[in-house]
Amino acid sequence: MKIFNRKQALHTYLDELRSQAKTIGFVPTMGALHAGHLSLIEQARQKADIIVCSIFVNPTQFNDKKDLENYPRPVEDDIKKLEQAFCDILFIPEVDEMYNSTEKWSIELDNLDNILEGKIRPGHYQGVTQIVKKLFDIIKPDFAFFGQKDYQQYMVISYMVKKLRIKVKLVLCAIIREKDGLAMSSRNIYLSPQDRQNSLALFHALSKFRDLYKTKSISQLKTEITSFLKSAPGIEMEYFEIFNAKSFQPASSKRAGSIIALVAAKVGSIRIIDNMIIEK
Repeated sequence: MKIFNRKQALHTYLDELRSQAKTIGFVPTMGALHAGHLSLIEQARQKADIIVCSIFVNPTQFNDKKDLENYPRPVEDDIKKLEQAFCDILFIPEVDEMYNSTEKWSIELDNLDNILEGKIRPGHYQGVTQIVKKLFDIIKPDFAFFGQKDYQQYMVISYMVKKLRIKVKLVLCAIIREKDGLAMSSRNIYLSPQDRQNSLALFHALSKFRDLYKTKSISQLKTEITSFLKSAPGIEMEYFEIFNAKSFQPASSKRAGSIIALVAAKVGSIRIIDNMIIEK
């Protein structure tokens, strides 16, 4: 695996590969890699000739400086995992390689950045789109791979790609879960044993949603699952919403097509998000 710290060197190297008619698959990450990230590498391997992974803890998408400072950075372990996953290229720049002190960024996101995660974390998706646009400009991938767990992020990036007419095919990859159902996340390592047990309420809530979906209305589902989460021990629910998966607008009926249930909660001091899609 080749490792690059400088964007120009990476850009030049990838141009050379493209001249050999190689296709590029890209997996952007903030490191602290787990099986969910590695599944994206595996998906990329099936679609592209060359796989590029980036590790960059992006400061512009954090509302909380303490959260940024505490974000796990096990770089040596991440490199080993990527080598074992047969990743071809790792891009791991410093902050001053990606940003200068005078630049500004603002993009209209059709209200996608003002609901759910965007409402709870103001400015978060401006930071996400800012860094993803920079990475797309450097790497110019044919395909870019994103996990379903961050579904709203995927919808935001999809909107940006269409709006700015970026030539990349986005690929949504399934959530990878622990054996007991907890969605894998870099932050799970911070859960205490009790919080780890309590956190399963989110997956149980989504499973309950799936099991009741055929027999209950959207409003009934929302009421029952919200009640379940509010009564779950150790859970501070932030939201449970049922949306049209394609328009990412609240669903009023099942006629809308694919439906996604999205949940976010604090378990102890750790925020957890999860979702489940029901196809029509």
